[in-house]
Amino acid sequence: MTSPLVAIVGREISQAEGVRGEAFGAGRRYSDAIHRAGGTPVIVPPLELATESLERLLHAVDALVLHGGGDVDPQRYGQQPTAPKLYGVNSRHDDVELAVVRAFLTADKPILAICRGIQIMNVALGGTLVQHIEEPGHTQEFHPVSLDDGSRAAEAMGTTRPARCHSYHHQALDRVADGLRVVGRHDDGTIEAVEAENKSWVVAVQWHPEDSADVDPEQQRLFDRLVAVSR
Repeated sequence: MTSPLVAIVGREISQAEGVRGEAFGAGRRYSDAIHRAGGTPVIVPPLELATESLERLLHAVDALVLHGGGDVDPQRYGQQPTAPKLYGVNSRHDDVELAVVRAFLTADKPILAICRGIQIMNVALGGTLVQHIEEPGHTQEFHPVSLDDGSRAAEAMGTTRPARCHSYHHQALDRVADGLRVVGRHDDGTIEAVEAENKSWVVAVQWHPEDSADVDPEQQRLFDRLVAVSR
C-alpha cells in the first residue's frame, strides 16, 4: 500500500548542527509520529509559494500537519500587540502557513493542526486569539481534555477524556472563526480542540500530541487517523 505524503511547513532555524549557516527544519517528533502511522513526512521550507507552486504541492501530497512555533502576528487578526511579550513572531512563517492552510481547506484535504497550528487555522478563517493567558496549567503541563462525544478528535483518540495532553502555549483561541466548531476544552474552559465543519477530516488541537505519542496510544492515534483518512 502506498504511504501517504504528509506535508509539514518548516521553520527558519538560526543554528543547526551538520549544516553551514542558517537552516530550515521541523521538530523530529512530528515526523516520527507520522512515520509510525505509516505516512511519509515531507518538510516544506517556509518560502513564499507562487500560486502554481502551491497548486503543485496540493497535487503532490495527501495531508497537512501544522505544527507548533512562535506567536501569530496580532495584526493578522486585526489587533495591535497587547500581550506583555510576544514570542517568535515571523512574518514569513505567517505568510506561508496562512496560504497553505487556506489552500488545503479549499481542496478539502486532511489536516491535523497542532498548538500554533490551531491558532493559524483560526486566524486564516477570520477568527481571533487571546494574546496572553495567565492561567496555570498551559505551559509544560500534562492535563486532561474533555472532547465532545462523536467528534473526530474523540473518535480518533478512542476517548472523550484523553488523560495526558501536553500543553506549551501562552495564547489561545478567542473568537472562533466561522466554519470551525469547538469540540474540546480544558477544565478551565480554554478551547483545546476544534474541527472544520463540512470538511472530510480537519482536526486542530491546542496541545502537543507528538510530545508523548511514542508512549501514549491516545496521542498517537491522532496521527494514525490522519494517515488513514489520507490513503
